[in-house]
Amino acid sequence: MSRYDASSIEPKWQKAWEEAGTFAATRDPSKEKFYVLEMFPYPSGRIHMGHVRNYTMGDVVARYKRNMGFSVLHPMGWDAFGMPAENAAMATGGHPKDWTYKNIEEMKSQMKPMGWSLDWSRELATCDPEYYGQQQALFLDFLEKGLVYRKNAVVNWDPVDMTVLANEQVIDGKGWRSGAEVERRELTQWFFKISDYSDELLSALDGLKDWPEKVRLMQANWIGKSQGLRFAFERVDGGDPIEVYTTRPDTLMGASFVGISADHPLAKELAAADPKIAEFAALCRKGGTTAAELETAEKLGMDTGLRVKHPLDPNWELPVWIANFILMDYGTGAIFGSAAHDQRDLDFARKYGLPVIDTFFDLKDPKPVENTAFLPPKTEKVKWVSHFTGLDEATGEEAIAATVEFAEKAGWGTGHTQYRLRDWGLSRQRYWGCPIPVVHCDACGVVPEKKENLPVELPYDVSFDIPGNPLDRHPTWRDCACPSCGKPAKRETDTMDTFVDSSWYFARFTAPRADTPTVAEDVDYWMNVDQYIGGIEHAILHLLYSRFFARAMNMTGHLPEKSREPFNALFTQGMVTHAIYKTTSAEDRPVYHYPEQVEAREGGVFVKDTGEQVEVIPSAKMSKSKNNVVDPLAIIADFGADTARWFVMSDSPPERDVEWTASGAEGASKHLARVYRIVSDIADATGEGTGDDDLLREMHKTIKAVSEGIEGFAFNTSVAKLYGFTNTLQKSQAGAGAKKTAARTLAQLMSPMTPHLAEELWSMLGGEGLVADAPWPKLDEAMLVEDTVTLPIQVNGKRRDEITVPTDMDKAEVEKLALATEGVQRALDGNPPKKVIVVPGRIVNVVA
Repeated sequence: MSRYDASSIEPKWQKAWEEAGTFAATRDPSKEKFYVLEMFPYPSGRIHMGHVRNYTMGDVVARYKRNMGFSVLHPMGWDAFGMPAENAAMATGGHPKDWTYKNIEEMKSQMKPMGWSLDWSRELATCDPEYYGQQQALFLDFLEKGLVYRKNAVVNWDPVDMTVLANEQVIDGKGWRSGAEVERRELTQWFFKISDYSDELLSALDGLKDWPEKVRLMQANWIGKSQGLRFAFERVDGGDPIEVYTTRPDTLMGASFVGISADHPLAKELAAADPKIAEFAALCRKGGTTAAELETAEKLGMDTGLRVKHPLDPNWELPVWIANFILMDYGTGAIFGSAAHDQRDLDFARKYGLPVIDTFFDLKDPKPVENTAFLPPKTEKVKWVSHFTGLDEATGEEAIAATVEFAEKAGWGTGHTQYRLRDWGLSRQRYWGCPIPVVHCDACGVVPEKKENLPVELPYDVSFDIPGNPLDRHPTWRDCACPSCGKPAKRETDTMDTFVDSSWYFARFTAPRADTPTVAEDVDYWMNVDQYIGGIEHAILHLLYSRFFARAMNMTGHLPEKSREPFNALFTQGMVTHAIYKTTSAEDRPVYHYPEQVEAREGGVFVKDTGEQVEVIPSAKMSKSKNNVVDPLAIIADFGADTARWFVMSDSPPERDVEWTASGAEGASKHLARVYRIVSDIADATGEGTGDDDLLREMHKTIKAVSEGIEGFAFNTSVAKLYGFTNTLQKSQAGAGAKKTAARTLAQLMSPMTPHLAEELWSMLGGEGLVADAPWPKLDEAMLVEDTVTLPIQVNGKRRDEITVPTDMDKAEVEKLALATEGVQRALDGNPPKKVIVVPGRIVNVVA
């Protein structure tokens, strides 16, 4: 072959790998294992450049570890349940199952040409009954161990789609899909007891040394450990006390009201007797539920008419208000409002004319509270106006500790540690998800399905022409016999949150066809995941839920103790970006143009068809709505998969964003073609040469640098070293034998990044078998030791010359050679030097 032709080379080697079963993972106790996993994709129907970068990173690591002699597990699957499939069914009249499996086949056909070393024999989709049947078995085991329970809970309810929404699906108080105003409704829901593990999930983060610090911090903040005081306000009317929890009990003397959630038991009791309170409570249940939305929403309240006694003074009475910014999910669903020191409390107090009482002032800048609440950091010393514990000047931490001690001694409060993390509500009122395997029987209550009856499969004959969950309307599926007494009963029609599906798939990959969730021998060998790769957007929920599931699976005998933390190392990659090309329509609306619709000319970038100049917005996240996406299949057609792989590995550190440019792709393609030409010439060469040791020494430097780059997730530095070694190889005057050795090594070192080209070069050079199976080049440390070193020579701080000398040359001899150089002689102009300083291996400094 006279030139590099990716279109013929790449399919040839993909076929060879497939026929040889090269990437089939084998449990081999004689070998050390390595499990590399990228977060599996949702089958949307198209892969994008983010997929290319993500899976190429994992592939580089997987191929490298295989060459290093590890038994490698590198699987692929599909996170296939969820609302998008139902939305597509509603829009097209099709079926979620058909839509999903069609998309899986399309994406698989797009992935295979990339040449990723995936073990496709382990492929799974979370919508496969084979998969979710084992998920149902896990649910039953968790239920038996008390890790799952059912209770009434307030949820976000979309009255049009008739389903529960996660907080993230409520946008400006409206359902993300329907646009309907969301209500907070109380429903009976299933929950995982993740809160039981709050402390362990938090403390174990310290041991995850190979996780990004920002991810550990995000998880710690989400778990949200806080220490404070728990106490109750006695009601003046003698009713049940109102319990509160506060992290700043030191501000108790600033209390001006007690606030309760509209879903607090007291609020419900009052609403049952007072239509006005019931109406206000219903108003509070509309709108957003996230902390950010509550922060910015207008503060609304209603005075219940009830009064409570301040714990420090029974004659000091506080009003009890229902407030829309208090949720039952946090603390006890009740607070005391310290308006001077909390912005939400202050906004509320100002609106309703409630007192604002400052309990301390800042020593640096004393000022009255106006429209901004003031709460100094807990570590800052402040002057207390009047503190009931006798403190005068103290930090917040000191005042909190003193307050807790005071309350406990007085018997009206106790110190309490609390977590922000709440139990995981897994019930979803939708069809396309894993059915919850329980039955509701009038005689027996809630009854677990028998394991021999699993999987509880979704019925295919459903309709989406009516809003709501079609399982509720499917009598032949819903109506069943009670597994306990045999009497008529009804199946649970809620399905599981799709986060459940992705919380254990990594364990299922170890034995994806087993008739139990896991197989002991397989999880003992393959777990843990040695390297997990995925986007920062999954830093909290997916990873936290997976950590919980690993613990629950350990408790129920499905994972070993070592796998309570399932991911040894985590890497969060940056995005692939592309410039946005924007013009404005006659109606003053933005118009976005695809990259192929524009061209760069003198003076800027212009639309090809119209000649209109476009505004270029550089380095933007790829988005279909902005038309700045690049189709990986188009890149493969134009340049080949190896070009795409080489480019996304070469341009920037993998944790940072990389901008895809046409010129960058062309440059990568030209370099690979150049490598092909250089190696072709070497393969045909004969005869002797000079400088064999210099070439081989540079080869071993490259082995070291490329290996360290891959091990350290600095793929761009590995690529940079390979560029340099290619130049060295091309210019080398070494003999044919040395050059062939160096070229074979180049092929091996490039194989994780450009596996197809590497196989072609390896074959061309007479390499044995597949380069994918070849041992990684061995590093000879002795070849890294230089015999000579080149020293720059400075005269009065300016570089004047250089000398190359043996590394072990005596300082006196180095000084003589330096002073004899033409550049130094010219600078000294016949005068003797005042001083000569020789820094061995580094530099010679001459003071004239």
